[in-house]
Amino acid sequence: MAIKKQYLKSKPICKVTFSIEAPDAKKVALVGSFNDWNAKKAPLKKLKNGTFKGTVDLDKDSSYEFKYIVDGAYVNDSEADSYAWNDFAGAENGVVTV
Repeated sequence: MAIKKQYLKSKPICKVTFSIEAPDAKKVALVGSFNDWNAKKAPLKKLKNGTFKGTVDLDKDSSYEFKYIVDGAYVNDSEADSYAWNDFAGAENGVVTV
């Protein structure tokens, strides 16, 4: 799992690349407060090495809760900036701060 941040000089945006190793998975999506927890808005692409990867543009100076959905199961990123309890989910979500 990895999170890579690239800040743009021309806009108050950060391109955040999320990746997760899931060689046996058929489908992985990124869901979070930045896309209304909608799996269809951020499907990740599977690379030849079994890693799923995708990039999302996020507004700078903000924090966002997120999780991966790996073949229907919610998974946290071990490299998240922090974690936040979510009463609705009854579990912790990863947090990325940009």
